[in-house]
Amino acid sequence: MLSGWLLHTEYLSFQVSVFVSKGKTKTMSTEATHQIHDITHEHHIHEHHWETSWAPLVLVAGIFFLVPIGFSGHFVYENQLMTIIGAGLGVPLILAGVAKWVEEGMSHKNLVEGVSIVGLPIFIVSEIFIFLGLFASYWTMRLSAGINWPPEGTPEISTTIPLIMTVILVSSSFTMHNAEVKLDDGDNSGFNKWLIITILLGCVFLGFTVFEYNHLIHAGFVPGTNSYSSAFFSITGFHASHVFIGLGLFVAVLIPALKGKTNDSFVACASVYWHFVDVVWFFVVSQIYFW
Repeated sequence: MLSGWLLHTEYLSFQVSVFVSKGKTKTMSTEATHQIHDITHEHHIHEHHWETSWAPLVLVAGIFFLVPIGFSGHFVYENQLMTIIGAGLGVPLILAGVAKWVEEGMSHKNLVEGVSIVGLPIFIVSEIFIFLGLFASYWTMRLSAGINWPPEGTPEISTTIPLIMTVILVSSSFTMHNAEVKLDDGDNSGFNKWLIITILLGCVFLGFTVFEYNHLIHAGFVPGTNSYSSAFFSITGFHASHVFIGLGLFVAVLIPALKGKTNDSFVACASVYWHFVDVVWFFVVSQIYFW
């Protein structure tokens, strides 16, 4: 009702604001009529856009099937059918929800400019507290163990691989920054090139994670081996999931960018998120691998 009242007030302002010439009110010009029509048309296009999106509901449903049902089916109940059903329903729903939400963000004009730039830091703060919770658990176990660390059953974990992964992830932050610079300069081809390089570096990072996990699992080091293994796989896996999400954001940006469509706010948010994931990795390396 408020938006309708504002429209009505704006309409009247066009009528009242025309100047009086020799004491006689002029009628509203054709240009003013067109302006009111454009405002009304834009209002009807965007008035209910975000409120009617089905993406958040589908995304939450996908997370529900994948995490509580799929994960508990595998790790708690060891039920293969339950795991397959949870993952089979959850993954497509998550992909559909994310794809739709990204499509809306990339193709529709923002109803209120600058909200995403303000909202993203709030989201990142919530993510920081989640990581802090994981690190606090690790610190408690580490300090309680004293000299008996790492626990029995822990194999020799290479520190070379995480150092290489650090170089890769830091490099990807620089390439993403270059992509933003190209976008600001209006160089779409340059933006696409640096964005693709960033995606490739992120994929290489995840490839090293899979390689390391495979090596450790074959050595008998699994999440249930000891307290250190639980912390190791929880923290590194949680970080890797954020890298995966960041890559998904970049792919969502790249697909329309190849067609010449970009959204500066969306790109900025994806970039800030990626830099946040980069910074968190320094804590992961220093605490998990070197302490």
